[in-house]
Amino acid sequence: MSLGDDHQSSGGYGGTGQTRTRLPDGDADGYGTPRRGGRSSSRSLVTVVGVVVLLIAAIAFANRGGGDSASSDDAAADKPKTSATAPTGTRPVQSGFARDEQGAQSAAANYAVALGSDGMFSPSRRHEIVQAIADPGSVDRLQSGFDADYSAALLNRIGLTEDGKAPLGATFVNRTLPAGTKVTSFNDSAATVEVWCNGLFGLTGEKTTNPVANNWFTVTMKLNWNGSDWKVVETSQKTGPTPVPGDSPVSGSEEMSKAVQEFGGFTYAR
Repeated sequence: MSLGDDHQSSGGYGGTGQTRTRLPDGDADGYGTPRRGGRSSSRSLVTVVGVVVLLIAAIAFANRGGGDSASSDDAAADKPKTSATAPTGTRPVQSGFARDEQGAQSAAANYAVALGSDGMFSPSRRHEIVQAIADPGSVDRLQSGFDADYSAALLNRIGLTEDGKAPLGATFVNRTLPAGTKVTSFNDSAATVEVWCNGLFGLTGEKTTNPVANNWFTVTMKLNWNGSDWKVVETSQKTGPTPVPGDSPVSGSEEMSKAVQEFGGFTYAR
């Protein structure tokens, strides 16, 4: 609001923009006739100071956040609470995923990351992953299925040792990067979630015959609520949807190797 607007609303000025000035010796000048002059500098100064004080007070009030304690409490109540799936740099999952569709999607996305990691190519690490995310009634079935998938013959064909390690001078890459999730069925004890993913897979190194490549696929997970968390009952995978490749130039082996070593993967996806 301008000073002129303030004066108009307070009635201090007439339509002509002038005001009467009260002199120390009365309402008349030395000739005995009423004087009609310009705006009083003293009154204008007081008005300006008053407006400045009001502006300072308004700014201070705004910086306090405004409102009374009751409205602040209401705002705090409406603010979403930090959940088990809130993204952080350190283990965001402390007490299981939420028992709702959001929690089921978060569980499926994170489990897709774990099941699509290089740890699945190491027998000992693979067993740890499956034990951690599988529903108790499905552990043995899932474990035997994954053990068959990641056979010694497969590891040899990729160029890895029986322990899932890359040959000297090379780095093995297997990362799953969820791009989105979709719930296809849900109730408070079971859920089916599809996770659309991009993946990186291959070996870095000048002599590798399996250079790092990317692919797109969708993982479908059937989950059970075990009383405190969502756990995997069954998982399957299909190709795509696959977007049109961009025009980014392919990086050389040295650049890719450096990127893989410098950019760590994610433990948690969502």
